[in-house]
Amino acid sequence: MATGTVTGRGVVFRVLDVLDAPHSGRILRLRLQAGEAPPVRALRGATLRARSPDGRTCTVKVVGFALVGGKPSDERLARTGRVDLRVEETEGQGPVGLQWEIALEG
Repeated sequence: MATGTVTGRGVVFRVLDVLDAPHSGRILRLRLQAGEAPPVRALRGATLRARSPDGRTCTVKVVGFALVGGKPSDERLARTGRVDLRVEETEGQGPVGLQWEIALEG
């Protein structure tokens, strides 16, 4: 994991895949890298800070969940450490790509 991770709650995800969402925004397939799996409810509407491997940062807002991998639940996130989020970029040097770190702002 990269040093200087941007996080207020100790929860860090790694981007496994990025897809363009059908109507707007993007779908980020994430895997939990550090910290304890947050409740799915904490991710809904959350603002996330993204950092690229070369240090670029941007902020994204969660607008929903992608159901491609199945319905998200607290149990599933805790068990697999994976979640698919539908996000919109709000500011920064995006777009978010593979291997970026994603942290809950807080």
